[in-house]
Amino acid sequence: MHDADLVIAGGGLVGLTLACALRTAGFRLLLVDPATGPAAGHDPRSVALAPGSRRIFEALGVWPLVSEKTAPIRRIQVSERGGFGRLRLDAGEMDLTALGHVVMNRDLEAALRRRLAEASGSVRIVPGAKVQTPESASDHIRMQLLENETCRSVSARLLLAADGAASPLRQAAGLSIEDIDYRQTALVATVRPGRPYQGEAFERFTPDGPLALLPLPDGRMSLVWTVRSAQADDLAAMDDRDFLHALQQAFGYRLGRLLEVGDRGAWPLRLRHARRRRHGRMLLVGNAVCSLHPVAGQGLNLALRDVAGLAEVLHAAARDDVDPADAPGLAAWLTSQQRVQRRVTLFTHGLVGLFSNDFPGLRLGRNAGLLALAGLPGLRRGFASLGMGRHGGAGRLARGLPLDVDADG
Repeated sequence: MHDADLVIAGGGLVGLTLACALRTAGFRLLLVDPATGPAAGHDPRSVALAPGSRRIFEALGVWPLVSEKTAPIRRIQVSERGGFGRLRLDAGEMDLTALGHVVMNRDLEAALRRRLAEASGSVRIVPGAKVQTPESASDHIRMQLLENETCRSVSARLLLAADGAASPLRQAAGLSIEDIDYRQTALVATVRPGRPYQGEAFERFTPDGPLALLPLPDGRMSLVWTVRSAQADDLAAMDDRDFLHALQQAFGYRLGRLLEVGDRGAWPLRLRHARRRRHGRMLLVGNAVCSLHPVAGQGLNLALRDVAGLAEVLHAAARDDVDPADAPGLAAWLTSQQRVQRRVTLFTHGLVGLFSNDFPGLRLGRNAGLLALAGLPGLRRGFASLGMGRHGGAGRLARGLPLDVDADG
């Protein structure tokens, strides 16, 4: 008898969502969470959840716990500083009430943890612990659980490594990655504008990188300002007044004068994409497989679709009482998901390369492209669909359907 059927290594948004999605499958599930509690209240990061991601959380019973802390994106303005091209995407044109919903990471995490607390013992959580030295055998995987400076041995049938973009477990397994340093840093903060935004989000491209302002439900906006890493330290060291002045110069006055800034942080940007995501009975999940540049907000949405598809395959394995590491359809799903991740990676990486280059001819072409998108509804809807994560067929969760009849229990 193994200690668990499944071990999830990682208690971030991906690991927590995966645990929620598997809590009703009938597995003995162990969630190993390096954190000892909810995310700190000053975490400035937010996520723009695509409609498919919202449906995943609806199907998991998480959305009612967080919906009041989200703000809808009804329109998106895309522009380039100093350029003549403008593009406006509107939810109504896509027959949607919103192109997405913005929520602070900490609020989403709290809702996921609350939902797991309702799981009636089907998920065991080990806080303040890490998985180390996994070793696969023919019918199980054994690992060390480092907890309070002591180690104990744990065995399971499948280890799901949701331990983030740097993924120590991926490194320990020797799984190689495509690794590109963008030499850019994302400055993240919350900003209060002087003019109401009325459900509008802004993506503004500058020679140093994209600048996004997304609506929050309390009158503030979430800022993701990508700059060259050589500039980042100077900007991060500025006091609030000087930082707001620099931001105002980069963004302009579409929202009037920017009045205040808070909850600042900085994250260096890299593209990491695992060339292989399986090692024996260990499977990489979410950002451990693929972590992207924040342009177009694809990262967590892609990871959530990854979680949703994997959970569907594993639910079927539990229903059929088969080894989850040999679940029917697992190999086909991994191949399909690899194609999706590659398409999204090329899409985001291409945007970074296209808009981080200030050659005059390319600049003219970019702005002409924005004008063309603005004037051609079919192309505009296609571009919006890519931005909303419509990169192929969606599984049950992404359609808002539970994975079993007891999902609401």
